[in-house]
Amino acid sequence: MIDLLHVWGHTISAKLARKNRAGFMATNDLMIELQKDSIKLDEDSEKKVVKMLLKLLEDKNGEVQNLAVKCLGPLVGKVKEYQVETIVDTLCTNMLSDKEQLRDISSIGLKTVISELPPAATGSTMTANVCKKITAQLTGAIGKQEDVSVQLEALDILSDMLSRLGGTLCSFHSSILTCLLPQLTSPRLAVRKRAIIALGHLVLTCSGNIFSELTEHLLAELKRNESTSTTRTYIQCVAGISRQAGHRIGEHLEKIIPLIVQYCNVDDDELREFCFQAFESFVRRCPKEIDPHIPSVMALCLKYITFDPNYNYDNEEEEEEMMETENGEDEEQESDDEYSDDDDISWKVRRAAAKCLEAVVSSRHDLLQDFYRTLSPALISRFKEREENVKADIFSAYISLLKQTLPTQSWLHTSDGSGKGDVPLTMLQNQVPNIVKALHKQLKIKSIKSRQGCFSLLTELASVLPGCLADHIPALVPGIVFSLADKTSSSNMRIDTLSFLHVLLCNHKPEVFHPHIKSLLPPVVTCIGDPFYKITSEALLVTQQLVKVIRPLDKSCTFDAKPYVKDLFPGTLKRLKAADIDQEVKERAISCMGQIIYNLGDHLSTDLQPTLKIFLERLKNEITRLTTVKALTLIASSPLKIDLRPILGEGLPILASFLRKNQRALKLSTLTALDILVKNYSDSLKPAMIESVLTELPALITENDMHVSQVAIMFLTTLAKVYPSCISKISSSALAEIFQLVHSPLLQGGALNAIIAFFQALVLTQTVAVGYAELLKQLTAPVYSSVALHKQAYHSVAKCVAALSSACPKEAPATVSQFIQDVKSPKSSPAVQVLAFLSLAEMGRTTNLSAQRELKTVILEAFASTSEEVKSAASYALGNVSAGNLKEYLPFMLKEIGSQPKRQYLLLHSLKEAISSSPADSLAPYVEDIWALLFKHCECSEEGTRNVVAECLGKLTLVNPAELLPQLRKQLSADSPHARSTVVTAIKFTIADQPQPIDALLKGCIGDFLQTLQDPDLNVRRVALALFNSAAHNKPSLIWDLLSVVLPSLYSETKVRRELIREVEMGPFKHTVDEGLDVRKAAFECMYTLLESCLDRLDIYEYLNHVEDGLKDHYDIRMLTFLMLARLSTLCPSAVLQRLERLVEPLRATCSTKVKAGSVKQEFEKQDELKRSAMRAVAALLTIPEVEKSPVMAEFSSQIRSSPEMASLFESIQKDCAALPISESMDMS
Repeated sequence: MIDLLHVWGHTISAKLARKNRAGFMATNDLMIELQKDSIKLDEDSEKKVVKMLLKLLEDKNGEVQNLAVKCLGPLVGKVKEYQVETIVDTLCTNMLSDKEQLRDISSIGLKTVISELPPAATGSTMTANVCKKITAQLTGAIGKQEDVSVQLEALDILSDMLSRLGGTLCSFHSSILTCLLPQLTSPRLAVRKRAIIALGHLVLTCSGNIFSELTEHLLAELKRNESTSTTRTYIQCVAGISRQAGHRIGEHLEKIIPLIVQYCNVDDDELREFCFQAFESFVRRCPKEIDPHIPSVMALCLKYITFDPNYNYDNEEEEEEMMETENGEDEEQESDDEYSDDDDISWKVRRAAAKCLEAVVSSRHDLLQDFYRTLSPALISRFKEREENVKADIFSAYISLLKQTLPTQSWLHTSDGSGKGDVPLTMLQNQVPNIVKALHKQLKIKSIKSRQGCFSLLTELASVLPGCLADHIPALVPGIVFSLADKTSSSNMRIDTLSFLHVLLCNHKPEVFHPHIKSLLPPVVTCIGDPFYKITSEALLVTQQLVKVIRPLDKSCTFDAKPYVKDLFPGTLKRLKAADIDQEVKERAISCMGQIIYNLGDHLSTDLQPTLKIFLERLKNEITRLTTVKALTLIASSPLKIDLRPILGEGLPILASFLRKNQRALKLSTLTALDILVKNYSDSLKPAMIESVLTELPALITENDMHVSQVAIMFLTTLAKVYPSCISKISSSALAEIFQLVHSPLLQGGALNAIIAFFQALVLTQTVAVGYAELLKQLTAPVYSSVALHKQAYHSVAKCVAALSSACPKEAPATVSQFIQDVKSPKSSPAVQVLAFLSLAEMGRTTNLSAQRELKTVILEAFASTSEEVKSAASYALGNVSAGNLKEYLPFMLKEIGSQPKRQYLLLHSLKEAISSSPADSLAPYVEDIWALLFKHCECSEEGTRNVVAECLGKLTLVNPAELLPQLRKQLSADSPHARSTVVTAIKFTIADQPQPIDALLKGCIGDFLQTLQDPDLNVRRVALALFNSAAHNKPSLIWDLLSVVLPSLYSETKVRRELIREVEMGPFKHTVDEGLDVRKAAFECMYTLLESCLDRLDIYEYLNHVEDGLKDHYDIRMLTFLMLARLSTLCPSAVLQRLERLVEPLRATCSTKVKAGSVKQEFEKQDELKRSAMRAVAALLTIPEVEKSPVMAEFSSQIRSSPEMASLFESIQKDCAALPISESMDMS
């Protein structure tokens, strides 16, 4: 092999030595060979190939030179280190040559070599040595070169090297800095600019001392202010450093900002522009340190956003009016010329100020009200800006403000009476007239960019505050029509206009548009016929919405829609018929026509049937069938009772066949469509049609897809009600599948309710084959024949039994008696007894079972059963039967709790069930007695019992909060920690995620309960954290105002307490027990929840300090903090970016941990899970924009790639993420 290569090396060398075409071909061959992994060169061949390639770089033929440069990349990895050094030496020498072409090609060569050097993390020494060689040469070239082009190339290569391999050059950082600083005063601006870029890359990896040296130098120069030109450069440099390494410059801001504020007042537009760019980068990159300066930065921005010394806006109103009356385009042209002042660059200052404001707005959600007070009116007054680019940035800043105002998810912001969250929205509402006044005339100006900006802003406004433009429709319609009909409008302009119109129609009441339909409809219909598919598609979407507006069927309306049908229908029909159009247009044409028939079908007369026939055709097409099924569902549900008979005969079998298809969305939509058809068109369907559908249903009822099963069973229920005769044909297989589902451990919620409704409908059809007795027998058969079922299945069967009994009240007493006999019989298995009790519970909750005299005795006897399941079921039964007859059972239960200490736990569970299942007014007479009894058990030493007591107290408090809440509060001063922990836990059960009468009272006193976060007892602090977590998750408005007080206590609980860690000897082993772990875990869970609901009220940097601690804590806590880190990467990437160095280290440690050989299997599994979780956090960090600039992260990434184990783990995580979006939240409640 070596011989072959040797020969090959000679051949290539010989060819390379020849000139012209042969040289080109030979270089090309070399290129191909070098890219193969298998190639290995011996020393002699290496020497020759390197020598010839370097010679070819000086070839006269440009193509040969280019190829030779390309060969350098793959060659770096194939030859020995000293050869790479030879290459680099030659390239550096050539860079200083007089020949321009040779210089250029050599600098490209150097960049190629640098990009191919292996990262330092791989442990290769070559990179370090080669870099040192290049750096020494480059700094020399930069320092002493008179030729600017060489300097520029050298600066460029240095930047490349610092950004990719900055860490490797530590020893050179000082000399690099010494070489770069003088370049900031170079007479050539291009040199200064590249020196700034190089410094930006240097500060990412340099040491603290070098960074301080740089900032001290910049500060000193800024204070000296030798010339405006250099001051500009120094300010640009500060901004550049801040953009690259904001986290480092933060501590120097106190000194920097006053200087930049001072330079804003110097009369030099370019200098001011750079000042605002610096402010913008501080706001984005050093949010914490800039905080005290935000008011002064905003004041400067607002001052200079209006800075336009060469233009007089005063006469603008008069001019506009004149223009409108005379409509003189020539005059407009002249007035433009008057102001064309090429030297005027004040627009750059205004633009930089606008961008800086946008940065402030998008990063400071907490100042929203201030923004609406000062910033919003100022921006609105600048919508008249004459310079297009500046106007675009002003619009962009205002859109950012609107986006910040978007109300958060409604469940988080349950109104707490004070309506604090609404203040910005109210302030915005009051400013809407000014916004419209400033924009509506601009909707008709020539500039397309400005019009698009107006529409983007109005679209955002209509989304943030639905209905806010209702009074302004007359002002906006002319602009909309103008942009749609104007010949000069670009495609994007039309699309933006249509998309605004769509948002407008969706977010406002139909009647506000009725006066304008006449002018709006024709241009929209014209757009449906547009040749560009995106315009057509958007126009169909608008038309669909217009149809709902023209004739809303959900309320009475005086507007006459008939005249407009002739406009709407033909254009849509043409698109519906066309077969050769874009898929999106096809689908939207079907949906739009469906809407037209739904709302206006009675006006279509003879056109209706041919159109329905087209729907039938579309139903047969695989690409359009799903959309057509949805459109037919809509048409079938129309209150206009559209005549569908002509297509049902052919359509129903097609729909039935869809139930067999392996496309979930199609199955679900088809079942919905069939359901509507059976409900509304029962007289037009023949039994044979129904049977064709029935045969498809059994296969859909399976635990593999609960939702499809649920919809299929709901359809069966409809059939049972509408066609009782067909039900006898429900094949036994469909029923068998349903019974199978009832006995499945996965059945719950919607699917279970659907089955219950179906069984009730089924018994009411009074079909002999499936009567009450038969259904009951089938439901309970597995339990009686001792088939093992999951616990959940007993509950499902019991609920179905209760539903059947309530549908057939005559049969119920016998069933109840049978269950009581089952419980009493010594032959009954525990499973039979459990089912009997659960069924009695479900029946007793809604029916009064007092006729069954022996029921109490039977239940109490069961409390002594040897089976835990039977005891628990009996306790559940007692509680629910009591809820059905409080008068008889509640006093009995209270008496038993008082007199039976052994059964107390079970009886308290029964009491909890009774309280949970009874309406408040029926409980009211018993509250005092229950309360007194519960308070006696507050101090019980059993935690399980205390938790049940707490739940009872909490749920009871909801019956009469005004009286009972103060009593719980009083108990906070109890001496017993058990009593304190019980009342704190009780409060947790009063918080629900829906608005409740207790909320206002709770808000007033929850602070007292949260003071227990400082309780001396560990357990009380743990339950206080659980309460805080529940409030933050379910009703954050309760704790928003308390965060400043509560957070320090919360954070202090995240610390590891050495005094709570002890060693326990277990035989020959020592085992460490950390009694503070549960409290720490609860604290971190609270922190996770706060990310979802209170993010804008947290000091994220303080928060991150504790996340860092958690990353090094116990297994459970690390798992949690990895999740938090992934979430933070999405929610506040810039803060995470600033702390990256400290966050990556623990992740790296976790990912590279090795489990000791000989450890138990669980230890391996635990470590694997920990690594996966850490790697998920790494994957999330890598999605942050600009993360690749961080040397720590770049190094870690290359370490992952070079370790086979880590690389495969990372790949599998990425596959998981691609298949399934990261769950946005983790329910910690």
